[in-house]
Amino acid sequence: MSADSSPIKLPKSQSEIQTLDAFENQDTLIKHVDISIVESEKRANGTLHVRDHYTVYLIDVKVTDPEYKLVQSKINMIWRRYTEFEQIHDYLQVTYPHVVIPPLPEKRILYAWRKCDTTDPEFIERRRAGLENFLLRVASHPRLCFDDQFINFLQQEHGWRETITDSGYLLQAENKLKSLSVSIRLKKPDPEIDSVKNYGKQLETNLGNFLYTRSKIIEKNYALCKLHANYGKLFSEWSVIEKEMGDGLQKAGHYFDSIADSIESIAEDEEQLADQLKEYLFFAAALQQLCANHEALQRNLENANDALNNRIAERSRAAAGKAGLMSRLFGTTEPDIVRDQSTRALDAKIAADRLAIERARAELQEFSKKATVEIEYFQKQKDKDLHESLVSFIALQVKAAKKNLQAWTQIKECLQNMP
Repeated sequence: MSADSSPIKLPKSQSEIQTLDAFENQDTLIKHVDISIVESEKRANGTLHVRDHYTVYLIDVKVTDPEYKLVQSKINMIWRRYTEFEQIHDYLQVTYPHVVIPPLPEKRILYAWRKCDTTDPEFIERRRAGLENFLLRVASHPRLCFDDQFINFLQQEHGWRETITDSGYLLQAENKLKSLSVSIRLKKPDPEIDSVKNYGKQLETNLGNFLYTRSKIIEKNYALCKLHANYGKLFSEWSVIEKEMGDGLQKAGHYFDSIADSIESIAEDEEQLADQLKEYLFFAAALQQLCANHEALQRNLENANDALNNRIAERSRAAAGKAGLMSRLFGTTEPDIVRDQSTRALDAKIAADRLAIERARAELQEFSKKATVEIEYFQKQKDKDLHESLVSFIALQVKAAKKNLQAWTQIKECLQNMP
């Protein structure tokens, strides 16, 4: 359902929104419902001997506004596969080319620091949280949240795949893919869009480098902390043969064990923060996609202008008739009536070309207005989220360092207090 056909009356139509404040003040689905993914479940297809396992996620939608009628008033729970999340994401990407579409969590594990596959319970849980975050992002986005297919995704238990396929988005996606696969070389690139595209590339590179470096550091830290268990075992065994120093050695061994054990919770917390940064790694790609969509529209306008210029030149040649150099030398081969018919036909085509230019220009201008607000909305959201994630990441490192420092201090006291 588009915003214009939503039962909620918006203060302004979406096409009139030109400021970030007006955009953020629009009504959204998340103001009327709570959305969560409460659990995941592994299922199997196929025969007993040949089975294809997959995971489904239980979406729980609860209406918090009793007067709200867009979704069912009763508690609504529905199972969805990751592939269905991909479908609604692709649909939104095609239907709203001017929007920085919220990304899905990774399909395959990226920047892993230890062996893990997509069937690992920890990965499934992190994906569950990422899919829930995707739903919340869409449900809180003024232009996406009231879309028919998204509403159906949340509550249509049977036949949703057929419904979204019938929307024709797959054909649109195919045509768009063909259009974007052509190398675009604009005569006069939009400097603002060009700047945003370059920023998107740099953001993607920087976050990728950060996540890669982080994966290498946590890999080494994990191995180093686990090695402290060897100290713990050594000191515990040593304490058996020492009468006076035994208690001190045994206590020190326990603190070494605590260092080895502490890395598990630290690594788990880091994974959650890494997932938040990965979201913006994928957001950077979505930002570049928006810029590519803008460039495609700009290319259409340039092509329309080129077609008009070529048509005008063709019309001039046709109208020249006997005035042409070849006609003066050898005489014309076209009678006046044929030449007049040709020029009239070209005049009609020129008029059509001018209309095509106006349509392409209007489409580009409308896209630019919407995209400008979307980019501002994304930047504000990105600044807030990345700030929180990076501060939390640093705080986690400080906490881990303090915990290890405390353990070493206690080890030192144990050894100093030995008789």
